[in-house]
Amino acid sequence: MYAEIRDTAGELAGILWREHTVYRERGGGVVIRGEHVRRWISLAPTGGKDRALLRAGRILDGGTTAPARTEVVVDLTAGTAELAAVCRGLLADVAAMAEPAPAPDRGGRAGKRERPERRARAPRSGRPRKERHTGAASWFVMICVAAVLGAWLYSLFGGRGY
Repeated sequence: MYAEIRDTAGELAGILWREHTVYRERGGGVVIRGEHVRRWISLAPTGGKDRALLRAGRILDGGTTAPARTEVVVDLTAGTAELAAVCRGLLADVAAMAEPAPAPDRGGRAGKRERPERRARAPRSGRPRKERHTGAASWFVMICVAAVLGAWLYSLFGGRGY
């Protein structure tokens, strides 16, 4: 079965892409990579006679493959042209899924503009600005807690003259 899948994959690779790489998967299937179009196709045995699982996906930045976006079981006795047509359909689906979806309409008034984000100004001295983490309310709470703790300790030990 592997030999039949390997031969079919070699023929498909030549039809689909001028530049391609064909290699064997761990599971006994064959992968065809089209680096220039950033897509891949794999043919894997399904357990049935003359049938294979055809999957398609994207090649990510850095050369890693993304999980399959589409898959279909095909009959290997069909001609190479028919299999190539199925592959092109799967690749078109993968390409359509890879494009970002248009931004949804936010509604509201037609002429309303959103304010641009404000950026922090750089300090004039060239040194990075120190951020203030503790606000005035936090300082007030800490001083009150210290005063209560001091009053409690004074009531325990203050009048005894130690």
